[in-house]
Amino acid sequence: MLSGALRQLFALAEAYPDLKANQNFQQLQTELSDIENKLAAARRFFNNAVQEYNTGIQQFPAALFAASFGFTPREFFDVGEERVQLEKTPQVKF
Repeated sequence: MLSGALRQLFALAEAYPDLKANQNFQQLQTELSDIENKLAAARRFFNNAVQEYNTGIQQFPAALFAASFGFTPREFFDVGEERVQLEKTPQVKF
């Protein structure tokens, strides 16, 4: 969703050269790109942690005790069927 908004925002900047030269607009573009990168990194970190956890509870000797103490495998972060709705470009109005 954020990627679509960024594409629309950059297209808007190309249409209005004065807006593109504005320092505040440039800062907004930078911050939005930074947020998108941080979200992607957080998703990768979460999925990596889930993979390590799932592997850990399946290895010996943890496998002997994990189920009895309530440790169950976790699911990876995936938006699944909602991906179509999330990929729609939001409207950016100034």
